[in-house]
Amino acid sequence: MSSDSSITKRLDGKVAMITGGASGLGECTAKLFVKNGAKVLIADIQDELGRSVCQELGTENISYVHCDVTCESDVENAVNLAVSKYGKLDIMFNNAGIPGDNEVRVTHAGTEDFKRVFDVNVLGGFLGAKYAARVMVPAKKGCILFTASLASKISFGLPHAYKASKHAVAGLTKSLSVELGEHGIRVNCISPNGIVTPMLQKAIGNVDKKKGEEMVAVSAVLKGTVLEPEDLRMQHSIWQVMRLNLTVVLIYQSMERIVLTINHGRWDSRHFLNKPTSPQLYSLNVFLNFTCNKLYGRI
Repeated sequence: MSSDSSITKRLDGKVAMITGGASGLGECTAKLFVKNGAKVLIADIQDELGRSVCQELGTENISYVHCDVTCESDVENAVNLAVSKYGKLDIMFNNAGIPGDNEVRVTHAGTEDFKRVFDVNVLGGFLGAKYAARVMVPAKKGCILFTASLASKISFGLPHAYKASKHAVAGLTKSLSVELGEHGIRVNCISPNGIVTPMLQKAIGNVDKKKGEEMVAVSAVLKGTVLEPEDLRMQHSIWQVMRLNLTVVLIYQSMERIVLTINHGRWDSRHFLNKPTSPQLYSLNVFLNFTCNKLYGRI
């Protein structure tokens, strides 16, 4: 399952759109998808960075479009471009997100900032799913992914707007999976612990990367590790490789979603309010945890 050849077969000929794909986790995922046979459209507002990623890869299998995910017409046009350019849309990765102002005190938090964070993190994902579904429902297949956060499971020192928005993303994942599962569309989200990206560096006080890594490492259960954007790329491949397995489990769970939390070993149920509701789902979580640890040499 972990060999390059098996992953390549899963992504060969697939078409993906990635919002927020010009940097951080989105950039790494875009590069992985292209490397393993997919055609990718990066949708972002960081025009220079987005075009730079395309030039770096130097292939017609990746392209860039300016897209503000809070603007419905931008999202609709981006999805239409992916379909017109590559013929279809198999994977929609709603990854765009912002942390908002670095203010953790509710008495000092800005109302407009709160609205802006929800517009990007929640409305943006909703619009991405909406227009992706219009393509995927007739095709009776597809995969819609969201980037949530460990902040959607436990509370720690991040702005309230960001934490609340990631709770909303996880809830949206649940809701959409029930509806779209009936059409053969898988809807999932990943909830990583702190990844030292430019966005996180800004969120924790505009610190440099080294300082950000130190701060994240302190909060990790698995000491001596720092989660990098590249570490999550294999997890997206796992979703693709395990497509049939996940579908079976989702049907057994009345199409309820699975949130795969990749978070420095925070699998202790003490950290979660919602525990797995069936032996099958619990077993899958254990299996995925074991697999992830094997991939990164922790077992």
